[in-house]
Amino acid sequence: MLYLVEHFYSIQGEGRYTGTPSLFFRFGGCNMKCEGFGCQETAADGAKVLGCDTVYAVNKEHFLQNWIPINSSNELLNILKLYELPKKVDIVLTGGEPLIYASEAIFVEFLEALHSGGHRITFETNGSLRVDFGRYPIYKKCIFALSVKLENSNEPFSKRVRGDVINSIATNAKEAFFKFSIDSESINLGLEEEISEIILHSPNTQVYCMPIGGNKREVEANTEPLIEFCKSKGYNFSDRLHIRIWDQNKGV
Repeated sequence: MLYLVEHFYSIQGEGRYTGTPSLFFRFGGCNMKCEGFGCQETAADGAKVLGCDTVYAVNKEHFLQNWIPINSSNELLNILKLYELPKKVDIVLTGGEPLIYASEAIFVEFLEALHSGGHRITFETNGSLRVDFGRYPIYKKCIFALSVKLENSNEPFSKRVRGDVINSIATNAKEAFFKFSIDSESINLGLEEEISEIILHSPNTQVYCMPIGGNKREVEANTEPLIEFCKSKGYNFSDRLHIRIWDQNKGV
């Protein structure tokens, strides 16, 4: 069974396709917690849950009551009919971690139908879960934003950085690019060496760095130091345009 947390039509706020009108599907569940990002969400039971800025799509224990169980690919495809969409609009699959469902028949059917409809499909993934490109060739027609987690996530290195997986995705996907979440404190703690070690697994893949933050204030606080970091290293700066505009990350 799949769990869908939310869907919304907006513009892509991050990475290579920033500003592109996109229909987002946010799936529930993740193989990481990333409590080091320090974002906090209040659950319905009053619990303060720590994690990434989409912890409500990660923490099944406290937020499952808000997740929508999906039992067929048509349930997902019918969501497209709820919006007045341009033909062949971009589709972005995010989470949580959408690739926890990579081998689910419902998920694969959904992807194949989207591709047949002419949609460009982008995965926002932490890049730690293997994709079977041989068994499911639809993934070769998708774009992967590899948001590999850094030490500031507080996840162990062996879990968040899997070189063989990164290389496999970057080699087999239609397109791939790195997208790192960075705060000003991490820059001062020698972040360059860690990023360099990660991108060695796919040295020709472009790097985008975006400021950590679950709200406009946090994003803006981390923006200027990150721009200077990108300028010094030759990386691409990626804004978090949706948060800067709407001052939130749900439904935008």
